[in-house]
Amino acid sequence: MTQQQARLSRPPVRSVDWLMLALAVLSVIYLVWITFWHVSASTLNTVHRVDYVVCAIFAIDFLVRWRRERTGWRFLLRNWYEILGMIPIATPIVRSFPALKILFVLARLGRVLDRAFGDQITSNILNRFTRGVVGLIKRPITIAVLDEVGGVLRSGHYTQNIARALEENHRELDDMILELIKNDPQTGRLKFLPFHDDVVRLAADTTFRIIMQMLADPRTDELVSDMLRENVEQIRSSVHELYRAEGPAAKMPDFDPPDRPTERFPR
Repeated sequence: MTQQQARLSRPPVRSVDWLMLALAVLSVIYLVWITFWHVSASTLNTVHRVDYVVCAIFAIDFLVRWRRERTGWRFLLRNWYEILGMIPIATPIVRSFPALKILFVLARLGRVLDRAFGDQITSNILNRFTRGVVGLIKRPITIAVLDEVGGVLRSGHYTQNIARALEENHRELDDMILELIKNDPQTGRLKFLPFHDDVVRLAADTTFRIIMQMLADPRTDELVSDMLRENVEQIRSSVHELYRAEGPAAKMPDFDPPDRPTERFPR
C-alpha cells in the first residue's frame, strides 16, 4: 500500500476529520428527521439554512481533497455519491421530487462511512455490490439477448436486401468491372480486340443477372438463415457451457480505474 493510499484509507485522526464526521452525522440526522417526521414550517426553514452551510463546508472539503489527491477526474468518478450529498435539500428539484431525499440521505450516509472508517470505504462497498449483481445476471441476460437476436436473424430476408442494393448500384458496378478488366495485366490485352467493351458488358450483365436470380431463389435465403442460426447457436452453447462451468456468481473484473492512463497507440 502506498503512502497516499494509506492516508486515504485511515480513520479520522485530525480535528478537521472529526469535525467533518460530526457534520456528516448531523446532516444524516436532520435529513432523516425532516424526511420521515412532520416538522413545522419555521423548523424546516431553519434546517434548510443549516443545510446550506453544511453543504458549503462539504463542497470546500471535497475540493481540498480533490486537489490534494491529484487523480483528476477519477476522483469524481470514485466519489460521485459525495456530489449528490453536497446538493442542498432546499433546491427546487428536491422539493418537486421528495423521494430524492432518501437518495441524499444515503449519499450523506456514505460520507459518514468514509469519515468514520477511511476514504473509499463506500466506493469499495458499491463496487463489490455492483460486481456481485452483475456477476449474477450477466450470463442469463446474455443468453436471453442471444435468443431474441437469433429469432430476429432467422426471420430476416438478407438476400433480398443484397439484391436490392446490387440493383440500385448496377451502373456503377458495370463501370467498375470494365475498369478493373482494362487494368488487369492478363485480361487487359483483350482491349485491342474488336467490340471489347460490348463483350465485357455482355459478360458482366450475364453474371449480374445470374447473381440476381440466385439471390431471389428461396434456397439462397434459407442458406443464409441457416448460417446465421448456426453461428448464433454456437455462441449460445459456448455461453451456456461457461455459465454451467463457473456458475452464476463468476468472478468479475475489477471496475476500479487504473492509477495511470495507458497509452492506446505506441509511438
